[in-house]
Amino acid sequence: MSRNRLLAALAASLILSAGIALSAGIAAAQEQSAPAPVEQAPAAPTPQTPPAQTPAAETPAAPGDAQPAPNAAVSAEPSISLTLPHDLSPWGMFMNADIVVKAVMVGLAFASLVTWTIWLAKSLEVFGGKLRARRIADAIGNAATLMQAGRELGHGGGPGALLVRAAEEERALSAGALDHASGDGLKERVASRLSRIEAAAARRMSRGTGLLATIGSTAPFVGLFGTVWGIMKAFIGISQAQTTNLAVVAPGIAEALLATAMGLVAAIPAVVIYNVFARSIAGYRQILADASAGVERLVSRDLDFRTAPPATAIAAE
Repeated sequence: MSRNRLLAALAASLILSAGIALSAGIAAAQEQSAPAPVEQAPAAPTPQTPPAQTPAAETPAAPGDAQPAPNAAVSAEPSISLTLPHDLSPWGMFMNADIVVKAVMVGLAFASLVTWTIWLAKSLEVFGGKLRARRIADAIGNAATLMQAGRELGHGGGPGALLVRAAEEERALSAGALDHASGDGLKERVASRLSRIEAAAARRMSRGTGLLATIGSTAPFVGLFGTVWGIMKAFIGISQAQTTNLAVVAPGIAEALLATAMGLVAAIPAVVIYNVFARSIAGYRQILADASAGVERLVSRDLDFRTAPPATAIAAE
């Protein structure tokens, strides 16, 4: 029993010593962690350092130290103003553009002038041609014989009068053969000559419209060429200036895009006017076709009355 008591006393002493050591360690840890707030306390006055910096900021107020900043600002502003054009209107951009872009713009402006000139001239020509063709077609339709149509039209010009005169000439050339042959050959020859007169009149009326088709199909690409060239020159200028400032980049790109705008201005009216003339010339050809058909009917009627009794032929004339 005494031995057990001795062991219990020894264990109690060990536990007591361990508790004392643990409490000492905790106290030491608290002592080590306590200095952190003590070190942060002096760090707090750091916001009060601006008073110490104010004199330092005031010290550059000396004349020798204050001059570099204004000089830098003054030297930077002229460099930007030199790269910017004074006028960003279409005329100003044209004057400041590259020589190649200027040539493209001048060519597109000339193409636009040609387009509107053709529109004015061909409008008057097509309008007058339609009026004459309708009047001649009505005269041929109201005539009973080819000779009567020739008297009404007289010796005037125009495709309609040419149709009647061509039929009269062919009938006069074939007069000797009509007594020994049928009139089918005469009809074929008259139809052949009339078709050639129609084709020549339509070809003459459509003269100049091919230029409109060329302008309408090529003007956008010519303007695009000017734009590509201008943008290329603008990027070269950017690389030489070593800046990506929008105020430096924008004028060159705007000048380049003006070429594309002029290409569209030249192309769109040309395409629209070409389509209008195509429909108008098709209507003109239709009127000539009606007049030609009327001449063929008169020739066929004359051939029929040629074999009819004399009284009927005289009544028909």
